[in-house]
Amino acid sequence: MPSISANTTANTAVSYLNANSSAESTAIEEISSGKDTTNAASDPAGLAISTGMNSDVAILQEAATNITNGESVLNTASGALTNMSDVMTRMQSLAAEAQSGSSSTASLNDLNAEFQDLLAEVSNIALQTTFNGETLLTGTTYGSGATFLVGDTSSDTITVTITAASTAISSLSTLSLSSTSDASSAMTALTTAINDLSTYQASVGAQLEELQYTGSVVNTTITNLQSASSAITSVDISAEETTYTNEETLTSAAVTAVSDANMMQSELLKVLQ
Repeated sequence: MPSISANTTANTAVSYLNANSSAESTAIEEISSGKDTTNAASDPAGLAISTGMNSDVAILQEAATNITNGESVLNTASGALTNMSDVMTRMQSLAAEAQSGSSSTASLNDLNAEFQDLLAEVSNIALQTTFNGETLLTGTTYGSGATFLVGDTSSDTITVTITAASTAISSLSTLSLSSTSDASSAMTALTTAINDLSTYQASVGAQLEELQYTGSVVNTTITNLQSASSAITSVDISAEETTYTNEETLTSAAVTAVSDANMMQSELLKVLQ
């Protein structure tokens, strides 16, 4: 029953107005942000799960960067080892040529001059190949292994180890092609050194393959976590647009109702006149 002392009708209308207006505001916030969980109160459990997923994604993204760095290290080392093998293969050819019985002293001197230049180049590659300021083929940094985090826990690591290539060529420093016998000794030493480098190259290749496989798994995991997190937190735009339209209509209706309820109070006062 309408009352002059307590306008319960208007109070009820205001209550609905506040509720509808709040729901309308929430719908606008979710549509504009694209998020279904804009605060902890909207979905506490979902927000907690999503936050954990996003934390894992952040760590895995850094792990992916670490994996890329590890691959770059190994690719650089692999390229250097390949260059060393190529140069030493040329040195073998020179040694073979020097073992011709028709080679004159002048010819041997010419062959030896190129041989020594190539020997110096092999040494330079072994000693000066670097990545991020650290030498790769001297055994200084990577000889004992460098550890890369490749997952979302501290135990998810891969250790990259590169054997010192300088060890494989340590016996080459005194080689020469000054005579056919020296050339024979040089060819034998070069064969051993090239075989050693091939072993190092195989080790580098195996580690590179492991990193590439792990990188593929990490990238897939990141994609899946991002998708799962999005499923929890992302708003259904079409559904929320419908909600917004409904709440907007109800809010407008509530505003009209409040106005009508207040007018009703005035009409009741006229009875006393």
